[in-house]
Amino acid sequence: MFWQEDPSEQDCEPTTDVVDILFTIDCKRLPVDHAHALSHALMQALPWFHKEVDAGVHSIYGAGSQNGWERPIHGTGSHLIISRRTKLTIRIRRERLDDLIQGLRGLTLDIVGCPLTIGEAKIRPLSKETTLFSRYIVCQDGEDEETFLARMALELHHLNVGVRKALCGKTTTLTIPDGGLQTRSLLLAGLSPTESLRLQISGLGPHRNMGCGLFIPHKGIDSVRK
Repeated sequence: MFWQEDPSEQDCEPTTDVVDILFTIDCKRLPVDHAHALSHALMQALPWFHKEVDAGVHSIYGAGSQNGWERPIHGTGSHLIISRRTKLTIRIRRERLDDLIQGLRGLTLDIVGCPLTIGEAKIRPLSKETTLFSRYIVCQDGEDEETFLARMALELHHLNVGVRKALCGKTTTLTIPDGGLQTRSLLLAGLSPTESLRLQISGLGPHRNMGCGLFIPHKGIDSVRK
């Protein structure tokens, strides 16, 4: 016999000391593949940041292809046009909020020749949505989709997060100084609100300062399948 308790009854909600900080930015364009360059610039501005185990930097994705507009291909030679509504989002513990905001507000970063000026900050609590999406999760060498999903299921089990619906997406290579970092996207549905918070706080895998392993709310698995 198999018996699974309702996660909402057996789990205690994790503390929500981790939040997302949304900074306004003044930036005309960025390379589509800018994760490492952005991370490097932020680490130079905030020498303490890499020591924060719960911290992460969301890559600036921009709009996807729609209404006749084609998103530029992924790469350091292709550029995104950045709108005024685009934000720089950083995940951090509340106790580091003042250090983060004071260290970045008004600063201009050089992202591979593209100036990015950071403005005002706004706090956004983590979501309790039960469908989450990560655009980049680091793959292991020679890992196919089935092996990747099996490894993710094991890591989620260690976080006490149940796997009910999982959809593995396309692979993307992020440029790093010594080559390329192979990643896959992952969508998880059917989480409890508690599991959702726990996963957003913990993330999956390395390179959070490049946006890898960070989960964000998604509108639902049905739209992805369509």
